[in-house]
Amino acid sequence: MTQTQPPFLSVIIPAYNEEQRIGATLESVYSYLEPQPYCWEMLIVIDGATDGTLEKVRAFAQERANIRWIDRRENRGKGFTVRQGMLAATGAIRLFTDADNSTDITHWDKMQPLFEQGYDVVICSRDAKDVAGARQAVPQPFRKRLLGNLGNLFIQIVAVPGIWDTQCGFKAFTKESAEKIFPLMQIDRWGFDVEALALARRFHYSVGIVAAYWIDDPRTNVHSFGDYVDSIRETLRVRWNLLIGVYGRIAHTSTKIDAA
Repeated sequence: MTQTQPPFLSVIIPAYNEEQRIGATLESVYSYLEPQPYCWEMLIVIDGATDGTLEKVRAFAQERANIRWIDRRENRGKGFTVRQGMLAATGAIRLFTDADNSTDITHWDKMQPLFEQGYDVVICSRDAKDVAGARQAVPQPFRKRLLGNLGNLFIQIVAVPGIWDTQCGFKAFTKESAEKIFPLMQIDRWGFDVEALALARRFHYSVGIVAAYWIDDPRTNVHSFGDYVDSIRETLRVRWNLLIGVYGRIAHTSTKIDAA
């Protein structure tokens, strides 16, 4: 049955060459949402996939309500893809989650009470330094943990103080905060999480953190050494954009265009 009112929750799933995993993730998310008492939608944004991701999404959506997708033929990166989904969504709350289902959709159960308390942004963290109970199913090797902690310290010093895990791919925004933050974003790839949280802080939005139980998938499309280097470089770009007022100029220009 097609819903007749705007959804309370939009779940955005960015997907690039996810033919092997997207079916299980869609099933998990749909099975969770289908019995909920509120209106919801699933929005899959396909980032220039060259495999059978689109066909998998189409087949799953057939005869199921409240599922739609965007098939963008050009690969633009996860940041661009999440941004496109956040701005195309219509929910009062907009949650993005990774196509590998490493952070299960049931984590929303922890997030919803924080939104009811008035938070503007709620994120999952895999780091117990952020929130008690955060953990990973298989602890990372010492060297990788050390590099991750050093990188997170750098991100805190440069752009987002006080948050140890900025990169967990399970974050939710109110409609107001999403429509304020995402049109201003400039980072198209892995550093977009840092940019989104830095802008949330800039606009004084309240950010809540809940504990993640994260199950890594070795087939993931992210986290090569080059991806870490790119994230550091993009963090510096975010800091520079904040210092020279790039986001303020974009907001001012957008306001003038809207007024016209």
